[in-house]
Amino acid sequence: MRRLTLVTGISTFVLIIVGGVVRVSDSGLGCGPAGSGFHGWPFCNGDVVPGVDLNSIIEYAHRVLAIVVGFMILGLFVLAWRRHRSLLPVTGALLVLVVAQGALGGATVEENLEEAYVAAHLGLAMVLIGLLLYLWRAVTDAPTESGGPRRLAIVATGFVLCTIVAGGYMAGTQNYGRADYQIGDGAHHACGKEFPSCNGEFMPFGDSRLVDIHLTHRFFMYIASALVIALVVVALRRRVAVRYAWALAGLLGVQILVGALNVWLDEYELLILLHLALGTLLWVASLGMTLQMAPARERARRAEAVAA
Repeated sequence: MRRLTLVTGISTFVLIIVGGVVRVSDSGLGCGPAGSGFHGWPFCNGDVVPGVDLNSIIEYAHRVLAIVVGFMILGLFVLAWRRHRSLLPVTGALLVLVVAQGALGGATVEENLEEAYVAAHLGLAMVLIGLLLYLWRAVTDAPTESGGPRRLAIVATGFVLCTIVAGGYMAGTQNYGRADYQIGDGAHHACGKEFPSCNGEFMPFGDSRLVDIHLTHRFFMYIASALVIALVVVALRRRVAVRYAWALAGLLGVQILVGALNVWLDEYELLILLHLALGTLLWVASLGMTLQMAPARERARRAEAVAA
């Protein structure tokens, strides 16, 4: 159970990055245009196996990896059913989520990569990897710590997730893979090459829809950054979850720099993928720190178990 949980978690992280590759390589509609129905998903241009077109191969590779992850999660559910009944709720939730994620992926293609679907697809992926982290801590009986700023950690983790989903929505406005898309059309370019300013101002909400979308991502980022910094400071002062705190500090600093470079420079695919990878790791680290700070009832239960 431990090994399969670990491999599934790593594979899910790789799947998220491959999803980023699909986006930056203009392969989102590589298996068929919007409205293709079953011809474009789950088939690829009407075939079970794609042809030699690079975009089709990249999109199909993402789908194959998603199917592999789905079977891994099914394996976790079967193992829980046979040997670890206490883990049935979380493995059952994982199974439902991965099926929903597959259906949402198909809807995203069918609806021409609409930004709301792209954001929801990314957000659900974060929930999926978060549940796998929860399962990993359960199967390894990871220790918990008392005296930590749990409420602050929960709020900070929530804003990190909001930042990622808002970033996914902004990415969806790029409409990579659509034939009529031109560089500069999406919200990514709405502030030009200015950061932290935007078109000569700090937060000029109301200038246009694309500017508002871009600034919404920045707004969540600013709040999440302030909360994560506060969380790190409090955790280090109380000497609680110290390793998570240092990991959060490092990831946040590098992530802000990479995000700024994505604005200051022209579009570089590796920078976009790095931004996605770091955002995912930041979410995992913040959630892991939250889970390590057990609530009072959990600490009491563990104390009773030790006393017994």
